[in-house]
Amino acid sequence: MSKVILITGASSGIGEICARYAVKAGHKVALAARRTDRLDALVEEFGADNAIALTCDVTNAAQQKEMVDKTVAHFGRLDVAFANAGLGASARGTEAGDPDSFRTMIEVNCLGVTYTAKYALPHLKASGGHLVLVGSLAAQGTVWGSVYSATKWFIRGYADNLGAELGDAGGRVTCLHPGMTETEFFDSPKPDALRPDDIAKAFMYVIDQPDYVMIPHLPIYPKPKKPHYDPHH
Repeated sequence: MSKVILITGASSGIGEICARYAVKAGHKVALAARRTDRLDALVEEFGADNAIALTCDVTNAAQQKEMVDKTVAHFGRLDVAFANAGLGASARGTEAGDPDSFRTMIEVNCLGVTYTAKYALPHLKASGGHLVLVGSLAAQGTVWGSVYSATKWFIRGYADNLGAELGDAGGRVTCLHPGMTETEFFDSPKPDALRPDDIAKAFMYVIDQPDYVMIPHLPIYPKPKKPHYDPHH
């Protein structure tokens, strides 16, 4: 069955490739990001029957409400909301970091996701829909001084809390946890990293599950370069 899928951060990287996979599978997509020109190009490629472009800064609550309202007005419902927009850190650790960078990263990675959830939840409850968040391998353990990792720990915990809230209405929440993925997120090539297609396949896998299947968290990691140390050998 065709679903209506709203994707934030849809103009490039993981968001864009997930939109491509979704449209290829027969779903309708609402594409949200700040770069309107890129969104318009995707809508032209996908076809106006399959996609709409929504200019949105995820740190702006009013713009996020308008984003959700326009999606539902255009397609008539909302089945999946993919809170994909996110930022990384430009410096390692906390001491070397820039306070303005901290603020922006926390606003996008944490506050922005709460806005997406707030405005999508009523419609996902009505459809028995699915909210998908993006955590990280960095939220699975200690990362030296990392503010970015802390934002993803927030997402990890928030996903469980939202799972209880949306689950009461028959919906589902899944948090994807990618390892390093080669996107515009990084300034230099990462040949050993995952590709956006790898995350898109995981995204399609979780949203295509039957209604009675719940996947709260799904890690997707690059294969380790070396075998794990085994003290028994």
